[in-house]
Amino acid sequence: MTRKAPADDPGDARLRVNSPKGYAAGIPAVTSSLRHAGTQMGARRGLLTLLRVNQKDGFDCPGCAWPEPEHRHRAEFCENGAKAVAEEATLRRVTPEFFAEHGLEELAGRSDYWLGQQGRLTQPMHRPAGSDHYRPISWEDAFAVVARELAALDHPDQAAFYTSGRASNEAAFVYQLFVRMLGTNNLPDCSNMCHESSGSALVETIGIGKGSVSLEDLHEADLILVVGQNPGTNHPRMLSALERAKQRGARVLAVNPLPEAGLLRFKNPQRPSGIVGGGTQLADLFLQIRLGGDQALFQAFNRLLLEAEDDAPGTVLDTSFITAHTHGFDAFAEHARKTPWEDVLEATGLPEDEIEAAFREVLAAERIVVCWAMGLTQHRHSVPTIRDVVNFLLLRGNIGRPGAGLCPVRGHSNVQGDRTMGIHEKPGEDFLDALAAEFGFEPPRHHGHDAVETIRAMRDGRVKVFVGLGGNFVAAAPDTEVTEQALRGCRLTVQISTKLNRSHAVTGEQALILPCLGRTEADLRTSGPQLVTVEDSMGMVHLSRGRLAPASDHLRGEVAIICGMARTALGDREPQVSWEEFEADYDSVRDRIARVIPGFEDFNDRVRRPGGFTLPHPPRDERRFTTATGRANFTANPLDILRVPEGRLLLQTLRSHDQYNTTIYGLDDRYRGIHQGRRVLFVHEDDLTSRGLADGDLVDIVSEYEDGVERRAPAFRTVAFPTPRGCCAAYFPETNVLVPLDSTAAISNTPTSKSVVVRLERAAGA
Repeated sequence: MTRKAPADDPGDARLRVNSPKGYAAGIPAVTSSLRHAGTQMGARRGLLTLLRVNQKDGFDCPGCAWPEPEHRHRAEFCENGAKAVAEEATLRRVTPEFFAEHGLEELAGRSDYWLGQQGRLTQPMHRPAGSDHYRPISWEDAFAVVARELAALDHPDQAAFYTSGRASNEAAFVYQLFVRMLGTNNLPDCSNMCHESSGSALVETIGIGKGSVSLEDLHEADLILVVGQNPGTNHPRMLSALERAKQRGARVLAVNPLPEAGLLRFKNPQRPSGIVGGGTQLADLFLQIRLGGDQALFQAFNRLLLEAEDDAPGTVLDTSFITAHTHGFDAFAEHARKTPWEDVLEATGLPEDEIEAAFREVLAAERIVVCWAMGLTQHRHSVPTIRDVVNFLLLRGNIGRPGAGLCPVRGHSNVQGDRTMGIHEKPGEDFLDALAAEFGFEPPRHHGHDAVETIRAMRDGRVKVFVGLGGNFVAAAPDTEVTEQALRGCRLTVQISTKLNRSHAVTGEQALILPCLGRTEADLRTSGPQLVTVEDSMGMVHLSRGRLAPASDHLRGEVAIICGMARTALGDREPQVSWEEFEADYDSVRDRIARVIPGFEDFNDRVRRPGGFTLPHPPRDERRFTTATGRANFTANPLDILRVPEGRLLLQTLRSHDQYNTTIYGLDDRYRGIHQGRRVLFVHEDDLTSRGLADGDLVDIVSEYEDGVERRAPAFRTVAFPTPRGCCAAYFPETNVLVPLDSTAAISNTPTSKSVVVRLERAAGA
């Protein structure tokens, strides 16, 4: 399988490579934010809109899920947040005339950047079977198409309903309700491809699939480990929290395969020192770990903690916490003491003295927070790795105490809230029982398809209708060619979207584009302006109020679109649900959420208080662990070392700085020194030399997997970069073609996008 470069992709014709930056933010971040806002929204409109981002009376940033502090700056947004807002509030429009001019074949050959730059969708569009063009369609006729195709299925499990993390709580709740009333649990979502490994490990070990810290805990920590994460690009407002922690005396330990500017030094543009001074050094120690070596590092820490306790009994471990609140310590300790140092050194690629220096930081800290992201969650052994992170914190009682705990840093702004609202292919029995009692129907009890299983089911003809609530499934999914072929085999694909993306160009026999309002826009229904809610990465639920005039009079809110589909597809099947009432007044949705989901009692009243409210978290709030044992579970995990054949490299896919998830804002990666290009491969200079290559050579990247299928991403420019030896990196979605569909994490089934075995070949004609 070969994924060719798009026709409009400049390739390396304009590519410039400079030295990587040694700091993040500062004046360049301010300049970039204002430039994007002005270009997309207009200068005055852009500035006024940005001043409403993440404010208590404003709208939630459509970017990341990092929480807002209690006392907020007037400009409570980051550079990538500004880009996300500018993309959504753009003045550019994609009209029916655009689709008359551009057929599907042409759109499928365009780059993700070009597609995104065309602007906001303005009208429902229908691609009839056999046509290469979308045509305008009314809302009611569009809903009728969906209803007709769903009714023609042999079983509800022949449909799948994907969700992006940008959907509001209200939209997610009515979506899962519609899907379960239809009769299926096929609710794949974006978390299946990112933090599913975190949820799997945390539910098993502490009883809840969410992190255990608040923003104040970060500020109070003695030591913060930032592992497998690039906050400078992916959630830049986290840098402000790290800066505040440093000011209070915290130490920061960065563990990552690449040196990331945001973990080295932060120039806070809201402080004078960030404008004219040198900013704040964030990482006190940087461990440049080999891809997939994080489990070995935490196993080494755990062994060293046990040995330190042996040397000074009663002074290192929190034995009272272990006795009162945990299970499985003895089996874990026996296993941990046998961790071979030679395996640790091989897996991590770190010198022994660096591991020992890091352990001295651990030993000196009383309160420790571990933060992580995709660098831990997208390997075959991701779930055991996160279990070992939990072991590490349990040993010293660092869960359920101030200034300490688990901090999985989520991506999209409401991906955690979507799961709370029931977007899950494996729902819990308590949740289904509550749905049944509230709405008077029997929900399906069998497990549905996650994202990877949905692709397999479409490929095999077992799923014939695909509905996407936001997101860009084609670009986010692994094994691009297989994913596209699978979608093209469907009878109907439906995308509920704000902007044009690749998923609109890769369709089933029929396709619908249902354009929705964005977070920035006013949602006016018959009962008046509507409010929606989101849950941030730390369990805070708050309101989001859009103020801008909609991009088109034809747009509807996500809740209204879902209710329209449900009303038409289900008819009078479920008399205890008034979809018209939900559509007219989102307060009525929140009233039902309050009766179904624990922690949302008096939802409408509590969420209207400034700043919203915090959801309960038993391990954090009470040191109560709702696991099968009733305690926090230590686990003994075999160490997994990622070994690659001679002459091969281990590839991780990652974002550029001009990118958020699959949305490409521009062609630069300022912090890594890349300008006007995306088809680049970061490789250690020694690895290039050993392969007879040099910096700037043009290569094909070929992935190797046990299925014997050759997956090829052609014509990438090599960039000599300080990666660990034997490891390399390139941007997604361009390299998603290299990630095999069946290469997934054990238990969570998350694609292994951070550990792809590849070889390099000189590109044809190079």
